[in-house]
Amino acid sequence: MFFLYFDPGLGAMIVQAVVAAAAGVLLFSKNVMYKIKAFLGLTKAKDDLYNSIDIDEEETDTNDKS
Repeated sequence: MFFLYFDPGLGAMIVQAVVAAAAGVLLFSKNVMYKIKAFLGLTKAKDDLYNSIDIDEEETDTNDKS
């Protein structure tokens, strides 16, 4: 007759493994779906918000001289 003993450490390790596996599958599938949509051209084009803060080289030259 075999007696199995699960201490709290083993239970916590099992819960951690299940949560990590679920998070890994979620993040991996999200990345794969994005790549598939991008390949098929189904993604929306995002506006580049950083264009509004770009500084042209010509503007920096005039500001340095004054």
